[in-house]
Amino acid sequence: MKFFESLSKVQVGSMSLGSLLNAVVIFVICFIVIKLLKKSIERMLGKSHIDESLKSFLGSVLSVALWAIAIIIIADSLGIPVTSLVAILSVAGLALSLAIQGLLTNLFSGVTILVTRPFVVNDFVDIGGNCGTVRSIGLFYTVLCTVDNKLVHVPNGDVTSAKVVNFSTEKLRRVDLAVTASYGCATEDVRKALLEAADKTEKALKEPAPFAAINAYNASNIEYTFRVWCKSADYWDVYFALNENVRASFAENGVEMTFEHINVHVVEK
Repeated sequence: MKFFESLSKVQVGSMSLGSLLNAVVIFVICFIVIKLLKKSIERMLGKSHIDESLKSFLGSVLSVALWAIAIIIIADSLGIPVTSLVAILSVAGLALSLAIQGLLTNLFSGVTILVTRPFVVNDFVDIGGNCGTVRSIGLFYTVLCTVDNKLVHVPNGDVTSAKVVNFSTEKLRRVDLAVTASYGCATEDVRKALLEAADKTEKALKEPAPFAAINAYNASNIEYTFRVWCKSADYWDVYFALNENVRASFAENGVEMTFEHINVHVVEK
């Protein structure tokens, strides 16, 4: 017993061997506790519906936080002033956060996107004027693939501050066309031609039914609103096919598709 007491009083630099052994025991206990806590929380996160990127980020943050607490406890057991250590860590954390302010904005914006889920991978979206299919949602960038096959990396800070339009959330979309016809064409003839164009469009839906009606009386023509529903995935196919079918249907039904023009009448005296 006296041997252990004398051994614990042996000095290693400014610290006793006893305090060093005590610190080692505390380190082992902290290591075991941290491992158990991380496994428990990882199990809880595994059962949740949180995105994998967010799970990884939360796991990293948890590990850093637990080891920071463990370091403070071990330092206290060694007689190191904990108050000074906490102050140093706080100042270092503040300086680091100011240096990477932009990255932190994107990081927390990425967490917000992963939690709120305004869109998911493979959705077709418009983010502040950037249109494309979502390829990936990272912690710092959201990657879009445009219709002409370009990859656009949008910072997550820009995503959360912009207006986001998700075209894939709903199963159906409506194709809206503004079509003009001559004043000399009967309204029923124009409506008949438009509905026939919708009927000839392969992927256009019968229900909800297509709609055609006068929208405005312009200086040179009458403007009609033409609306047809389709599946969201078929939107562009229906849009282009409908434009072509309207022109063909107007020709078949004798409807004149006009444009803005000015008629000049010369009166001789």
